[in-house]
Amino acid sequence: MTTTSLKLSDALKTRAIHAARELGMTPHAFMVSAIEQAAVSTEQRAQFLAQAKAARQQMLDTGLGYAADDVHAYLRERAAGGPAMRPKAHPWRP
Repeated sequence: MTTTSLKLSDALKTRAIHAARELGMTPHAFMVSAIEQAAVSTEQRAQFLAQAKAARQQMLDTGLGYAADDVHAYLRERAAGGPAMRPKAHPWRP
């Protein structure tokens, strides 16, 4: 494990100490956790964007897409915990 030093403003350091105390953590553990959460969030966003770009390319290649109303209804049914039928793809090009 390597050591890294951070230069924090006094105000940010004080906020981190207070937040750590609220969570029952040391300031060090709080900062490590915050950096880990930021890294995970950044990785998840990159993965989401890659999936979105691939889905867009697939739509452009196949000419098939989904009606927004059908997708929204599907998501509402899934969120409600009920059985949900996946929407069907339809040609979107004229």
